[in-house]
Amino acid sequence: MRFRRIDTDSPSMPSWRVWAVLLCLVSFALPALWAQPPWAAVGPEGGDARSFAAVPGQPSHLYLGTTNSWIYESEDGGASWHRLAKLAVSDDLVVDHIAVDPANPAVVYAAAWMVDHPDGGLWVSRDGGRNWSESRGLHGQSIRAFAMAPSNPEILFAGTLEGVFRSSDAGATWIRISPRGSREIHEIESLAIDPANPEIVYAGTWHLPWKTTDGGKSWHNIKKGVIDDSDVFSIIIDPEKPRIVYASACSGIYKSESAGELFRKIQGIPSAARRTRVLRQDPVHREVVYAGTTEGLYKTVDGGRTFKRMTGPDVIVNDVYVDPAHPERVLLATDRGGVLASSDAGDSFESSNDGFSERKVEALLVDGSNPARIFAGVVNDKSYGSVFVSRNGGVDWTQIADGLDGRDVFALAQAQDGTILAGTNDGIFALPPDASAWEPRNTIANTLVKTATERVRGTRVNVEKRVKDKLRAMDGRVYGFDLSGDAWLACTAGGLFTSRDQGATWQGGPVMGVVGYLSVTAHGAVMAAARQDGVVLSRDGGQTWWPMGIPTVLTRIHRVAFAPDGTLWLGAREGVYFTRDLGKSWMWVQRLPLVDLDDLYYDAKLDKVLVSSRGSDFVYAIDPKSLDWKWWRTGYRLAAVRNAGGRLLAASLYNGVLVEPRAAVAEVGQK
Repeated sequence: MRFRRIDTDSPSMPSWRVWAVLLCLVSFALPALWAQPPWAAVGPEGGDARSFAAVPGQPSHLYLGTTNSWIYESEDGGASWHRLAKLAVSDDLVVDHIAVDPANPAVVYAAAWMVDHPDGGLWVSRDGGRNWSESRGLHGQSIRAFAMAPSNPEILFAGTLEGVFRSSDAGATWIRISPRGSREIHEIESLAIDPANPEIVYAGTWHLPWKTTDGGKSWHNIKKGVIDDSDVFSIIIDPEKPRIVYASACSGIYKSESAGELFRKIQGIPSAARRTRVLRQDPVHREVVYAGTTEGLYKTVDGGRTFKRMTGPDVIVNDVYVDPAHPERVLLATDRGGVLASSDAGDSFESSNDGFSERKVEALLVDGSNPARIFAGVVNDKSYGSVFVSRNGGVDWTQIADGLDGRDVFALAQAQDGTILAGTNDGIFALPPDASAWEPRNTIANTLVKTATERVRGTRVNVEKRVKDKLRAMDGRVYGFDLSGDAWLACTAGGLFTSRDQGATWQGGPVMGVVGYLSVTAHGAVMAAARQDGVVLSRDGGQTWWPMGIPTVLTRIHRVAFAPDGTLWLGAREGVYFTRDLGKSWMWVQRLPLVDLDDLYYDAKLDKVLVSSRGSDFVYAIDPKSLDWKWWRTGYRLAAVRNAGGRLLAASLYNGVLVEPRAAVAEVGQK
């Protein structure tokens, strides 16, 4: 490993040269990395689940689509799941539709779209979902609806932002059957195909439903009875009585007994609604229809005359599966809660996420005295998230969220007495040893210096007095902690804060008029804090702060960390830097093939600096003395890396906590 000395008062290497060198090095390092086994995703269980599909004739053999390009498989009716395959390298495919060919169950289709980007496509597997190839005819299409003709599985339909497409050769070729350039039939959200005649197609758009009876040569609007400008999320046809059609929209649920020519609004669901994302008919009892909404699951047992809510309003339902062999077995694919299962036709549900882990883990903490005890901080999951703990190295997880009230958790740290602090999107919370609920630790008790005029020996003089400021509560996002010393240190959206009473009160605020510090670290009374464009230093336990010299090449800083010898390490967009003299001069770890670092952490037990990037699936461990480094490839995009008893763990952006395979062998970096 080579490094380059950079004096903070002299010109640095131009940024374009830094990037050119690093990108070249990455390209040479990659071939050796591909052979490494992927790390195992071990939980916490749950997250976003989007769509189900069953293998025809095998109702216990299920596929499950997600929001991050992955497809899961279950062979026991959804009691347990395992990762089957990833459709693409990207992590942003929302797999909303999966279909299995009843004539050849090895053929599986997966239709997907991307969030905040008009892209997506159709992927086809011919070996039961293990390997996939993209259908060229729909490349780049944001597919929001997908259907297979019940009477002929080679006839497929796809609804995209551009219109309706049809394939008559099992997806080999596609043609548009909606009018090109139509101002109405586009942004297709739902499709339904007549059970006997594939020329009859229903299409729900973001602004009302349409129908064709001649394979798309002509279309007519079927909005009679439907409130104008209704987004139509789901359409289903009774397979025994195809004149009965149900449609769900942002304005409610509708039923037609005239093949869509006239709809009647069903009054059983309050129209405030609940956006009904999916309708699913019981395959045995046709009068039973489930409505999955953004505020729970509803059910009718009388063909839509009355509906009853079967879950709490916090359940966001994306899909419903009813087992045709055992219709009392009902599965829900939900936001945040993963898969929910019922064995009593929806009267009660319980989590069914064994093997399903789609959490976004932003914080990872390994207990200092027990490496098998691991804490994971989760974001975006509200009441389903916050913090999880594993007491057996990630095999099993338990949610410990009481007191956090669904807050996102971005930072976790452990004090010397075992207390855990959680930095959330709304303040700091503590979990004392043996406690089962989190306690707020958000009191800001600053001392102000005020000037008062007093008479001394007959003369009026100005006297400075220290007075207590009015107590106030800390709010906003908390980015990180250092609890290693007598003075605890926290960086927040409101600035830097220290506490000398174990978090009971905090003192601080903006430093040098600046807030938004992202990382803090302490080495005794010496403290450092980083924001994107600078680093500040304190030599008196955080009472006063001063700017630190940094290399001028740096454009975005993410992390700082002290090693035991006082060396300060810095992770930035341009790579890894360190200083042995508190910023007077810096060294750049020149040959490290990783850029745009997001996490940098010194692990005392390994005596290594662990680095990772959200844009990469590589982990690097740098020896701070020799500057040699090792690397691993995890197979997943990362938020942070930690050591648990000599085995590495990683917090991933979309797949929960990852564990290094026991058989993995690190590759050695070049000097």
